[in-house]
Amino acid sequence: MKNSALFRSVLLSLLFSAPLFSVAFGSNPAHAKPQYGTWGFDSAGVDLKTKPGDDFFRYAGGAWIDRTEIPADKPAYSLRLAMTDLTEQRLHEIMEQASATAGHEPATVAGKVGAFYRSFMDEARIGKLGAAPLAAHLSVIRAADTHEKLAALMGRNNSDFEGSIFGFGIDIDVKDPTQYAVYTGQAGLGLPDRDYYLEPSFAAKKAGYEAYAANLLRLLGWPEPEQRAKDILAFETAIAGVSWTKTQQRDPDATYNAMSIAELEVLTPGFAWHPFLTEAGLGSLQRIVVAEKSAFPKVAAIFAATPAATLQAWLAFTVADNASGYLSTPFAAAQFALRKQALSGQQQQSVRWKLGVHAVSGGDYGAGDRFDRFGNLGWAAGELYTAQYFPPEAKTKIETLVSYLKAAYHARLERLDWMSPATKAEALKKLEGYVIKVGYPDKPRDHSHVVIRDDDLVGNVLRAAQADWSFYTARLGGPVDRGDWLMTPQTNDAYNGSLRDIVFPAGILQSPMFDANADPAFNFGAAGGVIGHELTHGFDDQGRKFDTEGRLRDWWAPGDAKIFEARAAMLGQQYSAFEPLPGLHVNGALTMGENIADLGGLTLALEAYQTFLHGQPAPVLDGLTGEQRVFLGWAQAWRGKMRDDFLRRLVVGDPHSPRMYRVNGPVRNIDAWYSAFGVKPGDKLYLPPEQRVRIW
Repeated sequence: MKNSALFRSVLLSLLFSAPLFSVAFGSNPAHAKPQYGTWGFDSAGVDLKTKPGDDFFRYAGGAWIDRTEIPADKPAYSLRLAMTDLTEQRLHEIMEQASATAGHEPATVAGKVGAFYRSFMDEARIGKLGAAPLAAHLSVIRAADTHEKLAALMGRNNSDFEGSIFGFGIDIDVKDPTQYAVYTGQAGLGLPDRDYYLEPSFAAKKAGYEAYAANLLRLLGWPEPEQRAKDILAFETAIAGVSWTKTQQRDPDATYNAMSIAELEVLTPGFAWHPFLTEAGLGSLQRIVVAEKSAFPKVAAIFAATPAATLQAWLAFTVADNASGYLSTPFAAAQFALRKQALSGQQQQSVRWKLGVHAVSGGDYGAGDRFDRFGNLGWAAGELYTAQYFPPEAKTKIETLVSYLKAAYHARLERLDWMSPATKAEALKKLEGYVIKVGYPDKPRDHSHVVIRDDDLVGNVLRAAQADWSFYTARLGGPVDRGDWLMTPQTNDAYNGSLRDIVFPAGILQSPMFDANADPAFNFGAAGGVIGHELTHGFDDQGRKFDTEGRLRDWWAPGDAKIFEARAAMLGQQYSAFEPLPGLHVNGALTMGENIADLGGLTLALEAYQTFLHGQPAPVLDGLTGEQRVFLGWAQAWRGKMRDDFLRRLVVGDPHSPRMYRVNGPVRNIDAWYSAFGVKPGDKLYLPPEQRVRIW
């Protein structure tokens, strides 16, 4: 392990320098104040009536939860959403300024962002148009009187408003990471998950969806809207009955089924793939990767057995559903009533300018906004945002923190006592091969060919969608772009990608996730925990199946894999016991990857902070030790609350555990938490040492 030792020696000599300490973690000569409290944590939000060992999430933020009202235009609220609000306000100012100077059909990036925003804000014009922007779509659908023609229309799914029973996209081929591949998977459901169709507890939501479909068809002037809505619901319910669960879809081995187009046609004889792919701009495609292989022939059979009139109505409905946010008030109001109010508990529609920001920038900020699914200028808006709010030196700050977390992971891997030397060598190689991307892409997206007009909102959406899809189809057969990003810079999130890259957009690098003026322990707990989370994703129950090149292959010794699986199963059992609402339990299998990443992230953050101290005692601030502040930094990052409908929706279909368990779940498995907060047997979160899960 000479190379490993050299890696650590060089890294630590770099990281322990005083200039990096002050620049990256807040000990600055100007003594600028952090956003929250005196050291980055809002101590006024603590609930001292709750014992840390009974409910650490509540202890760290219960007072804030009690005094905070969820805004009427949101299904939830948290300090993370406060970050999004700030980004939203900044984008609003950028778009207002760009709109003021944009011409009718501008050529500059700023002009196009401004003209798109102006077209959305012109409510008077949008109101006068009514359903007219969809007239051409409806005419084509009415003329599609055969299953072959209807399948062709579904091929527009990535570049137009039509729905599809099969989704598709282009990404790195995980069996050959030097190439791109086309992937296809089950689709066709308008409700959040198959359970909404199949579980009796969602009967009211299902009925509301049927009423919504009838309402949109009525607004379109479609014949027999009530009967067609019943037909649509029956069609989607049949698809739901043969669809894979979200848990099944997490398995990359099961969902990688490469085949020729001829083989796909044999698998699904009831669906016309050539017209579908031709309309998608993939007419010459020879090879495709099928996800839910056993579901495909069943979905195709349902399609073939469904009358063309029902499929026409379904396509008309999906067009209206996907376009409603860009249409007149009756359409937008109907969409809000179902997707945000009924399904997520949101009480009030957002003000127009917020919807406009999201329409231009993309992103599902409103738990039901469909602006992330279609054409927008998210990359262009991100270019303007980072130019103003993310200076280059900010990259250095977070990259330094990343280096600490990577070094901590490296050290922990070397010390693992349950992994064989051969598997450990591969794991270390994989860790060192990660590329960390911070803030924004080095190469901006080219928008010169995208036509944007200030009086054509639906046209702007479609042209942007078509340009975006063309960007991806043009890659097929070419070299893989190693500098690619999947999230726009303004996104309040991070990810571990198929390029063996870990990406931290500018949008997430704000307090309470990262504060350059805060105490180092806070930044390690909050930002460091998230960085460690993303690093750990490469080694969670599914991420571990990919090697250092991003190739899907088994590089584990069988004995090591069994030990890992046993420890992961213990963690899954812990989370499945959590019950956020009466009778509603967390799905430990669905959330397994995120739970492993949370545990790994917080464990790494604590070790990285201890390494950062270089043997020196941590200062005590507000009577709190350094370790306590790391744990509180993590807890504050997840401080928030949500409406019951939204919580239920997340538990059913989201691979992340609810935020209270993203705090309580990891801490009870970390020995240092027990000593830091005096947690004893009898406390509700207490686990005996032999029941604490230790993976990474």
